Amino acid sequence: MADASESHVADSHELIRVVGARENNLKNVDVDIPKRRLTVFTGVSGSGKSSLVFATIANESQRLINETYPTFVQQFMGQLNRPEVDALENISPAIVVDQERMGANARSTVGTATDAHAMLRLLFSRLGQPHVGSPQAFSFNVPSVSGAGAVTLEKGGKKVKERRSFEITGGMCARCEGLGEVSDVDLDELYDKTKSLADGAITVPGYNTDGWMVKGFTESGFVDPAKPIEDYTDQERADFLYKEPTKVKINGINMTYEGLVPKITKSFLQKDREALQPHIRAFVDRAVKFLPCPDCGGTRLNDGARSSKIGGISIADAAAMQISDLDAWLATVDAVEVGPLMQSIRALVASFIEIGLGYLSLDRASGTLSGGEAQRTKMIRHLGSSLTDITYVFDEPTAGLHPHDIERMNRLLTQLRDKGNTVLVVEHKPEVIAIADHVVDLGPGAGRAGGTVQFEGDVVGLRASDTLTGRHLDHRAQLKAGTRASTGALEIRGATQHNLTGVDVDIPLGVLTVVTGVAGSGKSSLIHGNVPAFDDVVVVDQSAIKGSRRSSPATYTGVLDAIRTAFAKANGVKPGLFSANSEGACPACKGLGVIITNLGFTQSVETLCELCEGSGFSDEVLEYTLDGKNIAEVLAMSAAEASEFITKGPAHATLLRMVDVGLGYITLGQALNTLSGGERQRLKLAISMAKKGAVYVLDEPTTGLHLADVDNMLGMLDRLVDAGNTVIVIEHHQAVMAHADWIIDLGPGAGHDGGRIVFEGTPADLVASADTLTARHLKQYVGA
Repeated sequence: MADASESHVADSHELIRVVGARENNLKNVDVDIPKRRLTVFTGVSGSGKSSLVFATIANESQRLINETYPTFVQQFMGQLNRPEVDALENISPAIVVDQERMGANARSTVGTATDAHAMLRLLFSRLGQPHVGSPQAFSFNVPSVSGAGAVTLEKGGKKVKERRSFEITGGMCARCEGLGEVSDVDLDELYDKTKSLADGAITVPGYNTDGWMVKGFTESGFVDPAKPIEDYTDQERADFLYKEPTKVKINGINMTYEGLVPKITKSFLQKDREALQPHIRAFVDRAVKFLPCPDCGGTRLNDGARSSKIGGISIADAAAMQISDLDAWLATVDAVEVGPLMQSIRALVASFIEIGLGYLSLDRASGTLSGGEAQRTKMIRHLGSSLTDITYVFDEPTAGLHPHDIERMNRLLTQLRDKGNTVLVVEHKPEVIAIADHVVDLGPGAGRAGGTVQFEGDVVGLRASDTLTGRHLDHRAQLKAGTRASTGALEIRGATQHNLTGVDVDIPLGVLTVVTGVAGSGKSSLIHGNVPAFDDVVVVDQSAIKGSRRSSPATYTGVLDAIRTAFAKANGVKPGLFSANSEGACPACKGLGVIITNLGFTQSVETLCELCEGSGFSDEVLEYTLDGKNIAEVLAMSAAEASEFITKGPAHATLLRMVDVGLGYITLGQALNTLSGGERQRLKLAISMAKKGAVYVLDEPTTGLHLADVDNMLGMLDRLVDAGNTVIVIEHHQAVMAHADWIIDLGPGAGHDGGRIVFEGTPADLVASADTLTARHLKQYVGA
């Protein structure tokens, strides 16, 4: 179906050829993708876009590159399986720039993730006064260490050992070890000072009054068990809280006494948080407070690194600046001896601004970035790269971007293409589809109803095609003819989180409110920083869902419990038999559905379990049926199919809500870690929608939604409001803005140029009378 007029596809070596792709729901897909062009992949959520682009093309490229490394090195790399495809020809090295949040490594910042901090360290080591050392003297990851050690030298043909002193000058703050914060135990979470130990003063989980943990204190002789803790002498308080390990005899048994703080630090606080039981984890979250390090003021750097300055600015000051301000400061640094370095660092900073991240600072922890911000930060690395003929793969690069910023993103994508690279983009926004050299549309539906190529060609051809994407490409939502009246308000006063400037705002109750503004304007700070403090607030975001590799939509929603009960009742057996985690597990794979083989130095390999054929259940369990289906067949159903199979009860209602939020195509038994951020958010929404009279907070719910599905999302939001709820949506999609009852627009810009309310009112009033970035783009969108 490719357009024969596209001359650049004439040479077969100018094409990435995919033959017989069968990953996930792909149905023997054959497709030719032009190299060194920008190709956009479209289609409804679940149509197979990611299966083709990420799981097939990018996966095979990265797998083949990994195989070039020695076996010893491969063991430290992620295991990639060969994709289900007959042939893949002419693929080039692929770089995936996705929306996975950057790891929550406490030492990773925006500056370290992009090499900007490395350049700053070099700059200050050359120009900073007083001179304090090499670039490592400005690194918060390098400690200052001195000592002595033996070195082997050759003298007169003989090897001689000499002892020499050494000194490493690093920039790490010694107190916080370069983390910028210190942990402190909130003593009020450990005990009730008005009570005595005998009356149960200690509130730490597991410290029962008559248990051994408490007897160690009450019978130690160091404190009076009948005295309220607030009446302790200074010595008793010190012994109770901080005493070093000391041998004592209790009831004739030799024991070690230790103060409460070091005791719980070792037993709870120094252990992996995620490995703790939920109630212990909740206690740790309450008891441990993280505060800016008093020695370095949260800068992570020691006195020496902070003392060296350029024009009165230290490296800590530079890293804390908003990047747009850092750009202005760098323009004042005029030193011929570092000319090439200045050129490089200014180009890097300009890339941040060009990509719409000028409101960030280099000292911002990378783990705090949103998915869209993380993706754009990763892009920074590649914009100045000398590599060409690379395949860059993007997953919705406009996620989290205001319409004002999409134009800049488009320029960056075309820049990468014009350097001689192949750019593959999975995207729903018509503004990005419009710049494509080539379009591949998948569908026609989602899940089992998708997985086939509906169209290949240029944008003009897509628009003229009778595909779902083609029909909706020029679709525009209209302003509401009438808006709902509020029933009250959530009053926020003096909000100052992050860049908010003492914001006062009333968020109306009983209506659909959309919060708008460019990325970094303060939307999330305003809503997530204040609204959860009110009663009956349900926050539905895109964060990962905690769970094991056995977790699935069926387990997460609770639908599996109803299915197991129904199977047990129909067959007169126990419900536990229908769990792949216990009695019903396949004896070969223990319910995993795969056999994991450890190959020593290389990564372990997973193969489909031949005994249960991947179902995870034993043969005995699969003999039991419910309305002609066994448990594995039911879990292989999509939510839409299951809603027709399970026709009553809470499980039926939950499945209908999954369909309602656009997840009718996902199967009940698929792993939760295969869901995208948008799918995770909609799954959480499907569960929480049962609550009435609540305030729902949604963060960009249209992420990952096809143009045709946005209308369904708007209908679902209407139904939530009409059922008596309040819905607050942080959103950039103009169809959602047009559909709102009330708009709160923040800005006028990002970072310190934002943080203010620039408009409150109806969408019609915004279009008619406001002069904000949002107003200009919404006016153009609705054709006003």
